[in-house]
Amino acid sequence: MKYRHPLLDRFIELDISGKTITIQGKLIDMGQDILVVHNGTQFLYIPLIHVQQLRLAKTLDAQAITVPELPFEPQNDPISYRKVLMNAKGMFSEIYITGNQSIHGYLTSVMNDFFVFYSPVYHSVIISLQHLKFLIPYNPNVTPYTLTPEQFPLKPSPITLARTLDQQLRKLIGEFVILDLGENPNKIGVLKSIDQNIIELSTAGGNSVYLHFDHVKTVHLP
Repeated sequence: MKYRHPLLDRFIELDISGKTITIQGKLIDMGQDILVVHNGTQFLYIPLIHVQQLRLAKTLDAQAITVPELPFEPQNDPISYRKVLMNAKGMFSEIYITGNQSIHGYLTSVMNDFFVFYSPVYHSVIISLQHLKFLIPYNPNVTPYTLTPEQFPLKPSPITLARTLDQQLRKLIGEFVILDLGENPNKIGVLKSIDQNIIELSTAGGNSVYLHFDHVKTVHLP
């Protein structure tokens, strides 16, 4: 029997890792590793690993929110993180990863512990499954920045994909890479090596910077 959370269909507030603004909305569904909130205009798919606190909202009424049909998964099917990602492939979406930045584009591939997201700004971005904070699928008639399919064709990744993020990064040794969307200049440079979960990156000045593999959220090539 499917577990029914006591706050389901109620207006809730939740705090997630890395985002200072509280998310509010109607709790639509919850699975073992993901929940769905409708904030009055959009569906937010939020992996539970990043939910720090979930509580009943003190203001507003869930009944006041008109919730449209779910964008992709049938409501009778148990919801899961991987299933959401698979269903979102090829659908224009917004994803939130790190800092105050979100990425708009299309999810193109889902591997064991990462997925690939194609953006008009960053092109093909490799994203760790454990670092996605939330995904917002857009209406089918909406396109990124109102670009036409000719202006923004959905392209396959130029990178040969591996099954795991570790294997994928090893394929990029010797390449000029940008980690975590380039939010820090020390995360831009040539990927020199990976040893014992430690990544060596050669920065603009030629200095080596060492980062732990588990803290790499995104990787893309310029």
